[in-house]
Amino acid sequence: MVGRTTDGTESPIITESDADTDKPRVRYGELVILGYNGFLPQGDRGRRRSKFVLYKRAEPNGVKRSKHYIVQSPQTSQAILNAKQHSISYTLSRSQAVIVEYKEDPDTDMFQVGRSSESPIDFVVMDTLPGDKKDAKVLQSTISRFACRILVDRCDGNKARIYAAGFDSSRNIFLGEKATKWQDNVEIDGLTTNGVLIMHPKGEFCGGSADCGQWRETSVGGDVFSLRECRSAQQKGQQVYDENNILQDGTLIDLCGATLLWRSAEGLRHSPTKKDLEKLVDEINAGRPQCPVGLNTLVIPRKVSLGDHVNQPYVYLNCGHVQGQHGWGQDKNTNARRCPMCLEVGPVVTLCMGVEPAFYVDSGPPTYAFNPCGHMATEKTVKYWANVDIPHGTNGFQSVCPFCATPLVGSPGYIKLIFQDNLD
Repeated sequence: MVGRTTDGTESPIITESDADTDKPRVRYGELVILGYNGFLPQGDRGRRRSKFVLYKRAEPNGVKRSKHYIVQSPQTSQAILNAKQHSISYTLSRSQAVIVEYKEDPDTDMFQVGRSSESPIDFVVMDTLPGDKKDAKVLQSTISRFACRILVDRCDGNKARIYAAGFDSSRNIFLGEKATKWQDNVEIDGLTTNGVLIMHPKGEFCGGSADCGQWRETSVGGDVFSLRECRSAQQKGQQVYDENNILQDGTLIDLCGATLLWRSAEGLRHSPTKKDLEKLVDEINAGRPQCPVGLNTLVIPRKVSLGDHVNQPYVYLNCGHVQGQHGWGQDKNTNARRCPMCLEVGPVVTLCMGVEPAFYVDSGPPTYAFNPCGHMATEKTVKYWANVDIPHGTNGFQSVCPFCATPLVGSPGYIKLIFQDNLD
């Protein structure tokens, strides 16, 4: 059964409970928004959710270039006015534009991502704010309403290509006069205002041996370029001929306000599931870790609940000792505390399990935590993300916790956990 969105249009998102059990759908992969630990604060609804599963469509809806031509008044051209015709309009001047027409492609499925809630957008993405997002509000979004489109080969689901810009309700893409665009021989291409950046990992994402790759920009036509001087600069970067726009397992997609992780179906088969991660939490809790001060048993939560629980574990971020809530060693003028185990002074934060499986690069025990948010994960997972620079602002980069998008503090940005239990 296909999920219905709020505007009454069909959505390709199918949850496991919705899936037709006697005919399993072919899963191409998942798009997961960095900064959410398995769900949106207000709950996943329709096309707004923290994770988007791309399934093979019952009928193909992909398109491919067919022809292009110059027109004097693009707004009144037949291709633009025809609501059944996909087309891209590159405005060269007030009196001239290049129209590129697209025709149906029976070999591909198209999925569109953006801020708009209009029906052509399959996955509605809003700006991601760091930390606790319960009351967070974005005054002005930098994500494009029709940010990007992904075309997947129906015969080879490993070939999922990403392109800047998406088609609107009239099946058009408009690149205005000020947009960065160029003509190469007879072909024309361009970039969107804030761009669509991609970063392919070096090596296999699943397994924990991958390194952070180079950030690139993908064009409306799908070519790959080095980054512009700043996000919306008029001058395009240099074309990178030995790289392409095919998503790999672990490719990051930055939409200037939200960063998405692509996990291929094959990669997910070798990754831990949510049940696997919950089992790891249960195993640690079964060891009955103790608070060395209060001598009470600590219980690691799968998510931090409102109000501190008496058994909520805390970690000293400078030394990694895990303890319960107590008043010993607290500096009244700062948030720093002196650890009763090693006397190291530093900040303390609640511990919480990172339960979004897509962010994990291996299936080890969750023995490390990000600094300063306290999200627990495996050693290889924490070390991988601590070395990934996520675009920030117009030309900055910063490492963040993938579970809450909080910028990491200090070097290396994580801490090894030391429990007082039978695991030691």
